Amino acid sequence: MALIPAGRWLLGEDRSIANPDDGEGPVLAVDLPAFLLDKTAVTNQAFASFVGATGYVTEAERLGWSFVFMAQIHPDAVIATDADASAPDWWAPVRDACWHQPDGTGSSWRDRRDHPVVHVSWNDAVAFANYAGKRLPTEVEWEAAARGGLERAIYAWGDELNPGGRHMCNIWQGRFPLSNSAEDGYLATAPARSFPPNGFGLHNMLGNVWEWTASPWSGEPTGLMAMRGGSYLCHASYCNRYRVAARTGNHHGATSSHLGFRCAGDLAGQ
Repeated sequence: MALIPAGRWLLGEDRSIANPDDGEGPVLAVDLPAFLLDKTAVTNQAFASFVGATGYVTEAERLGWSFVFMAQIHPDAVIATDADASAPDWWAPVRDACWHQPDGTGSSWRDRRDHPVVHVSWNDAVAFANYAGKRLPTEVEWEAAARGGLERAIYAWGDELNPGGRHMCNIWQGRFPLSNSAEDGYLATAPARSFPPNGFGLHNMLGNVWEWTASPWSGEPTGLMAMRGGSYLCHASYCNRYRVAARTGNHHGATSSHLGFRCAGDLAGQ
């Protein structure tokens, strides 16, 4: 885990780059004590160890299906035509898709051990964190950590998306949702340490997978939990949420092929 120092952080976004319906602003000064945050999202290997030790069964496994992005579905996978689900056309409810079969039947987590675990609900993430003696970060902790010591920067590394032509995160390249050129090197998830860390030593805080937080979503609809960071499906034309201040929400039991998490921890004596 990385140590995130105590400090006063300017959090939020009120410039024109903000998504107006997401409640990104106003910018507020927030004082936080020092805390710890995983340097990467929780990986398939780490989640497999948790399942092996506890016998935990995720919500997607109990439900019998989860959402998979259309371009990822394994040729042997089966669409759950009886699923009570609604989502954009690029998502499909895939029978038996879950953390250990991320693209449906025929796929395996063992082919991507160092990738972030996906198809985990908020409840699943909390179960893992409790087992590990950790917790989920709050939204303000997540954003303060993602900024890496930079003030008012758009991204975790500065204000330019591709400084010097270098890709710094795993997001959609091309015309969403039909054509992904994978110019950043990845069509779907990337290994958890794929890109340079930010100023606090944290990898892939933006793009790759959405990350659950401990904070309730402040907005409509109510009853959701906040998520941060965007994912490999984010694109300027659709989901401009691969910024440190960007946010969205989802219900506790939601699972999909682009949703994961990382854990936080408290310093001894706090």
